[in-house]
Amino acid sequence: MTGELRVLPIRGIGEVRPGDDVAAVLVAALSASGQGLMDDDVLVVSSKIVSKAEGRTVAAAGRDEQITAESRRLVAARRTPGGLARIVEAAAGPVMAAAGVDNSNVAPGTVLLLPADPDASARTLRAALFALTGRRLGVIVSDTAGRAWRDGQTDFALGCAGLAPTEDLRGSDDTHGQRMEVTIRAVADELAAAADLVKGKLTGIPAALVRGSGGFVLPVDDDGPGAAVMLRPAATDWFRYGQVEAVRWALGLDPAAVEAPTVPAGPVLDRLLRAVEVALAAPSPLPGVPAPGCVVNVEEQGVFVVPELPADPVALGALAQRLAAAAWSEDLTVTITLEPRGLRLLPSAG
Repeated sequence: MTGELRVLPIRGIGEVRPGDDVAAVLVAALSASGQGLMDDDVLVVSSKIVSKAEGRTVAAAGRDEQITAESRRLVAARRTPGGLARIVEAAAGPVMAAAGVDNSNVAPGTVLLLPADPDASARTLRAALFALTGRRLGVIVSDTAGRAWRDGQTDFALGCAGLAPTEDLRGSDDTHGQRMEVTIRAVADELAAAADLVKGKLTGIPAALVRGSGGFVLPVDDDGPGAAVMLRPAATDWFRYGQVEAVRWALGLDPAAVEAPTVPAGPVLDRLLRAVEVALAAPSPLPGVPAPGCVVNVEEQGVFVVPELPADPVALGALAQRLAAAAWSEDLTVTITLEPRGLRLLPSAG
């Protein structure tokens, strides 16, 4: 790194259509604005124009069907005023909202999919840019995603080529001589996020040039491992499911078998009814003991009674624990008491 980073918007790109040469479009836009490429520059290009050039537009009235088709695994789902929102493992690789399927800045009645292989798209674009300019460049195909624990969205490297996507600082000593053991900088993501500050979502500027990060740009004949190496494997993924989905899996229930919770959270009674449905929907966790036949009665003040309970005290205790766990996934705590006619559940918001 030079110690100074410059991020320059690439204006004048215009609408990209299927079959367009994105490299030629970028070079022409740079030339028209009086800019030229230098060795070790990094071009950050929105996945949207790459997808448009690759013909990844699909005729569709809405996104739901395409989101399902582009999803490998459901992580979390919530019902919102605008419909069902899903966080999924996308076919393109990352975990993100709606599998990256987008219906903004496209013609009505169509949706746009992510590039099928974002790293391959980045490699193709890098090769084409080298053929046009002879410059040693890094290329990032960027997209936007939210982050766990943080409000707001940021751009990240969906694909990259000619760039070391991470910098492993483990084993190095800090300024106090202490050994760093876990720090791996997400270089490609940081460059993508920096570029987004000048690209913008509403200004029609889908690409940016980042200058000063040459220490991470690789030789012309080395495309690097791509952004796919930044995807956390399942074995080290501590947050593979959302809170609700993890509880439903643990209770032996397909997370999609019961209606997804709402955002914002709905009335306490609605949430408790859904929790009871989850607790009773899955098979009995006890070998040889059938799932109890239960009836749910709604009483005053949100009290639920589940009669026709199994006589076996272990099965009864298991049912009580299932009810408590399902209620927790709805951000509720419940007081469960055993009465002659069944279990009495008194909910309170968590």
